[in-house]
Amino acid sequence: MTIELLYFEGCPSRTVARDNLAQALELAGCPGRPVELVEVLTDEHAAALAFPGSPTLRLDGRDLFEHQEVSGLACRLYPTPQGLAGAPTVEQLVDALTPAA
Repeated sequence: MTIELLYFEGCPSRTVARDNLAQALELAGCPGRPVELVEVLTDEHAAALAFPGSPTLRLDGRDLFEHQEVSGLACRLYPTPQGLAGAPTVEQLVDALTPAA
């Protein structure tokens, strides 16, 4: 299982996403599972990665939270039970990871 966190420098939500992902991995029974941090550097790099915004979380190359539009070097918003947020909740991540864990 390969887990990636794609982001661009200056993304205010990447730390929250990283922390929520670490908690979710522990709750899903995968504590300490390595997460590859992928810094997206340019719009061209974003296009090559089909990067829909920062932060993006992928499991084995598949976006954990499907997104239709590719937006490049932009912040990504996630629908959560509390409204739109810059990162998915721990619970959403556990749900997304559990079938793969």
